[in-house]
Amino acid sequence: MKFLLDLLLLLPLLIVCCLESFVKLFIPKRRKSVAGEIVLITGAGHGIGRLTAYEFAKLKGKLVLWDINKHGLEETAAKCKGLGAKVYTFVVDCSNREDIYSSAKKTTKAFLSAMMKNNHGHIVTVASAGGHVSVPFLLAYCSSKFAAVGFHKTLTDELAALQITGVKTTCLCPNFVNTGFIKNPSTSLGPALEPEEVVNRLMNGILTEQKMIFVPSSIAFLTILERILPERFLAVLKRKINIKFDAVIGYKMKPQ
Repeated sequence: MKFLLDLLLLLPLLIVCCLESFVKLFIPKRRKSVAGEIVLITGAGHGIGRLTAYEFAKLKGKLVLWDINKHGLEETAAKCKGLGAKVYTFVVDCSNREDIYSSAKKTTKAFLSAMMKNNHGHIVTVASAGGHVSVPFLLAYCSSKFAAVGFHKTLTDELAALQITGVKTTCLCPNFVNTGFIKNPSTSLGPALEPEEVVNRLMNGILTEQKMIFVPSSIAFLTILERILPERFLAVLKRKINIKFDAVIGYKMKPQ
């Protein structure tokens, strides 16, 4: 009973917060400067990582680029240097803990402990819409993305609990992106996203310090629906969304 009374007492605050959020929809958010900041980008040798490196290079960040693909990494670095950025590259296997620690010793202010000490920094987690809504035949992928989203949310709450307000967090959750990772994806939500569109949204989200970035924005609405709609209706809705892609090796797909 006491808990219910406490909730009722919070109702005025809820109304104020909702009004505040509504007003902010019409006020352009100020973009912060990252000139001179050290920017560590993993997977910088291709795809979204490469395009993100280009954008930070344009903003005069000091780039530390990691990738397991040396050739792709060198191509990215060359373009970033051409854009006027200082660039440091390391061939790193991000699935190898010792490789990560060894490379980290060659960089400064690269990880959370240094950020917390200085109360300054920004941690970006690249997840997926598959980290909020499950997709059949992408079990391992969705599981890893659910973990990434959980990491982002927990880290955000821990920083808040420690009153470390200078370290910001952002999580990117796009729909299917046309990078070749998943072959011929399609949904009724629209065609596969182009990497450039996703990176534009990501950069805007980082510079305006958004916590969660959904691309397209309709994904956010779907995550809410999944929590409030009856299970039977959700099953019909998922069929209407009609997610398709080429068969995953190891599964036998029924003919459409």
